[in-house]
Amino acid sequence: MIPLVAHPQYSYPFPASHRFPMEKFGLLQEYLRQKSLATEANTYRPGSARMDVLELAHCPDYLRRFIHNSQSAAEIRRMGLPWSEGLVRRTLISPNGTLLTAKLALQNGIACHLAGGTHHAHRDFASGFCILNDLAIAALTLLAQKKVTRVLIFDCDVHQGDGTATILAHEPRAFTCSVHCEKNFPVRKASSDLDVNIAKGATDDEYLSRVHESFDLAVDAAKPDLVLYDAGVDIYEHDPLGLLNISLAGIRARDRMILQACKNRGLPVATVIGGGYDDDREALARRHAIVTEEAFAVWAAHFQPQKNRVLTC
Repeated sequence: MIPLVAHPQYSYPFPASHRFPMEKFGLLQEYLRQKSLATEANTYRPGSARMDVLELAHCPDYLRRFIHNSQSAAEIRRMGLPWSEGLVRRTLISPNGTLLTAKLALQNGIACHLAGGTHHAHRDFASGFCILNDLAIAALTLLAQKKVTRVLIFDCDVHQGDGTATILAHEPRAFTCSVHCEKNFPVRKASSDLDVNIAKGATDDEYLSRVHESFDLAVDAAKPDLVLYDAGVDIYEHDPLGLLNISLAGIRARDRMILQACKNRGLPVATVIGGGYDDDREALARRHAIVTEEAFAVWAAHFQPQKNRVLTC
């Protein structure tokens, strides 16, 4: 079975009235268990990331301020989440989850993280509900450990991966591609290696055509050993923060297209769930499950399960 990475701490006690749907991670895990896609045999639990790993992408002083609750009021507002010890524990685990997922993908061809995609986190500040940039941390760690020589971050969240772009701006071995709604957060865009601006209100056909074209361009330019795929579902037509008009079928078609393209090219792919917002948390969890469901569908015929083992991150 395809390796999945998850942790109970991803959904810790959190204000139910807050815009960020913290409970979606636990609901996603439960939904995949009910579908028999997540089992004890194929689910891995990451530990907390080491500071030297986090410091590959983030400023040590920023890490200290966050962990010890010494950020300014302005920094906390920009972070968008209320500080708590539970938030710290969760935040230190999730980047390691993406790194573990990437290592499992290199070993197995594909792996799915049931969290991740915190692409607005910059080197020295949090932004847009993102505190540590798991995509940049994973890419830089794999490069430092010589697990890969080149990596592609293909980000299909509706919002631009500005933090990922700035952290990796001077790392030529990491290629960043962001396919996002042009008129959406952040207002001031960063410069990815390839930015694809989708017009507000775009529907399935236009969107899928642009994603397909962009993926081919990004792979040809990056020549990666690994793809980190951010499968954000805030492109959904009814997502309150999305501004695109993509159907559930369109989300599924996008994920299948990317995963099939990776498989056809022999590219290991690690998926993260990215953004998604909805007051109906269970419906949101089902949308986030699409990329995992499609991973099983695309890889079922050829996936060769490996004996479960502990990987050191």
